[in-house]
Amino acid sequence: MVASDKLKAYLSERAGAPVEINEFRQLSGGACQDNYLVAMSHGGSTALTNHETCVLRTDKGGALLGSLSRAQEYQVIERAVAAGVLTPPVKWLSEDTSIVGHPFYLMQKIEGTANPREILKSKKIDFKKLAADIATNLAKIHSVEYGSQVLPFLDRKLRPGTTDVALTAVADCRRLLDELPGGYPGIELCLNWAEANAPVTDTIVLAHSDFRSGNFMVDVAGGGNLTGILDWEFAHWSDRHEDIGYIRMRDWRFGKVKNEVGGFSSAEDFYPHYEAASQTKIDPVKVRYWEVMGNLRWAIGAAQQGERHLSGKDKGIEFASIGRRVAEMELEAMRLIEGSALN
Repeated sequence: MVASDKLKAYLSERAGAPVEINEFRQLSGGACQDNYLVAMSHGGSTALTNHETCVLRTDKGGALLGSLSRAQEYQVIERAVAAGVLTPPVKWLSEDTSIVGHPFYLMQKIEGTANPREILKSKKIDFKKLAADIATNLAKIHSVEYGSQVLPFLDRKLRPGTTDVALTAVADCRRLLDELPGGYPGIELCLNWAEANAPVTDTIVLAHSDFRSGNFMVDVAGGGNLTGILDWEFAHWSDRHEDIGYIRMRDWRFGKVKNEVGGFSSAEDFYPHYEAASQTKIDPVKVRYWEVMGNLRWAIGAAQQGERHLSGKDKGIEFASIGRRVAEMELEAMRLIEGSALN
């Protein structure tokens, strides 16, 4: 995609004065979304500073595991910012597909890198401080509790004090698995266990649902400060332990397997900060359950990506290689169920 005259006209209209696009280039993105750096300038007194650099986030095509629309993601980010979560503020949402081909919004550009391998190998980062910052921000996300007037498009009509959150997650996985060709007996076996062992959710909260290394921006050069939490496309109402179990997944440790929380922290250095900020005790049994579910979700997501390549819809070596990783998550889920180790 290139910066078009339509995009320039749109930005000028929103800024209230003619805008020049000085730089427009693609940044790293996910399987479903693309991110572009947009450096703008103008000569008038408007809603835009004289020189401003933002990130334009738009669809790449093809939803994964029920990802949110850009308009919905925009609203989730607004609510997260209001809750004090360190995440790039958003502005200028457009659902006009004629401008860049898909709905999009702009968000503040923040410094740092989200590359987990670069972060985890750094000698400049105080990882205990980073763990505390990430844990505290997770608690702020979970401070947004389920309610009819809050993000109603996320409402699955669940009620506290039931097992509906976990059982809904199992049902979602089964539905997505049924849409795939072929059979996945390993995933089915684990889903049977998950259905039989579904825990009770005490309080339904906003879950980021992709809370992991790779979705945190860290200023490595500046000492390792957390600068923002990214990628809210899978946010939904859930159990707080879903996000805690997800960040513990072995696949998100990027080789630092002894650090069970994202490859950057032990549970002992992470949990107390979360518990202090949230005023809620973490239940290790629920964490393991949701770690199993995280592996199953990612296994199904990997199978979906592989199918995008095999079907010819979106051929690419990235999709093909991700599709071959399903067995890794199946094995990890079964290892956790067996209880041979928690790390």
